[in-house]
Amino acid sequence: MEHFNPHAVIPYGVTVEHVCAAMNEFIDFIRMVNQRMHENGSTRFESILMPANFSSIVGEFMGAGIPKHCATIAKNQYHNGHPDMVPAGRFPGNAVQYAHDGIEIKGSRYLKGWQGHNPENIWLMVFMFDSNRPVDMSQNIAPKPFRFLRVAGAQLTEDDWQFAGRSETSRRTITATVKDSGYRKMMTNWIYNAPGMPVIQV
Repeated sequence: MEHFNPHAVIPYGVTVEHVCAAMNEFIDFIRMVNQRMHENGSTRFESILMPANFSSIVGEFMGAGIPKHCATIAKNQYHNGHPDMVPAGRFPGNAVQYAHDGIEIKGSRYLKGWQGHNPENIWLMVFMFDSNRPVDMSQNIAPKPFRFLRVAGAQLTEDDWQFAGRSETSRRTITATVKDSGYRKMMTNWIYNAPGMPVIQV
């Protein structure tokens, strides 16, 4: 449990041990997949998928993995339900289209500026990571192992988000970005900081 914050506060009975177990399972998963793809002469998994799709897989895996180790939280069984994890037994079949109770999960290659579709009053947990991207092949960037860089989480309010604008010609989906106030809340309650990463200062 080195590099995990023993003072991190996570709701609904989730502990840093549960988070660590799910992270290790994902690392084992991506290593297994890439080893098999290498044996077949294929490109690495994270170098095939669009970056946003791979980040989504990281988040989905965490949202399904943590409940395997924590009996008091459950994966939200509603299709595209919000949040990703809900208190076990709070909703029929652990399925709810939209609720404030629970934990929203995001995977991100970025250490701040995380985005969502709407400003939310929700407990947000972000898994920040480093991995190859599809563009690496054209830039002759060597393969590198996937690794988690940092995990942080906190209760955010609508005031901690800001809508990201777009031009009249843009087709990009309108999103909301976590502001500095939300970033400070999350860094104050950091959960994991990888070896070699700077000390978190708020």
